[in-house]
Amino acid sequence: MFDLDLSVPAEIGPLSWLLGVWEGSGVVHYTIGEDVREHDFGQRVSFSQDGLPYLNYTSTSWLLDEALTPLVSETGYWRLSRQLGAGDPGPAMLAGSGERPFTTPDAVETLRNEVGGFDIEVSLIHPGGVHELYLGRVKGPRIDLATDAVMRSATAKEYAAATRMYGLVDSELLWAWDIAALGQDLRTHSSGRLTRVE
Repeated sequence: MFDLDLSVPAEIGPLSWLLGVWEGSGVVHYTIGEDVREHDFGQRVSFSQDGLPYLNYTSTSWLLDEALTPLVSETGYWRLSRQLGAGDPGPAMLAGSGERPFTTPDAVETLRNEVGGFDIEVSLIHPGGVHELYLGRVKGPRIDLATDAVMRSATAKEYAAATRMYGLVDSELLWAWDIAALGQDLRTHSSGRLTRVE
């Protein structure tokens, strides 16, 4: 059972079921030509908030070998997709001018999309030189995302697109991640099952 924290900003409400620290395991299964890359991993994911209308996100993972070898990490921000206005902070360190919008549950309700959920934007950064911008939607305890843009540094491995799905099932966070990378089309990459630990 999870109780929603009513002290979080109203705009985080549709995503607030993610708040906390989650741990668990998963499997990578990615086919590159005739080669299948497959391994198990452990993962720790944190969704937090700092009083602003977005979630902070971090994920670290490790191989489930004897040494628990570090695998990958990523960090980013999750927010409802809406036009930013004068009352919102930014760009850079500029303070907003005027009142912040969508500070009440009733105001946030006006952001519902045509299928009764909320459109969202997720920005993720990987230390290997990849930055993903996902667009998608949250509807109840399910989130569907697809990349709108992928930026790569000149030194990054080839990575073109991705989709992700998250769902809360029996108090566990289940997720699946498909990628188009290393010359392959969009295909199954990894999935995991996490339990809230904090």
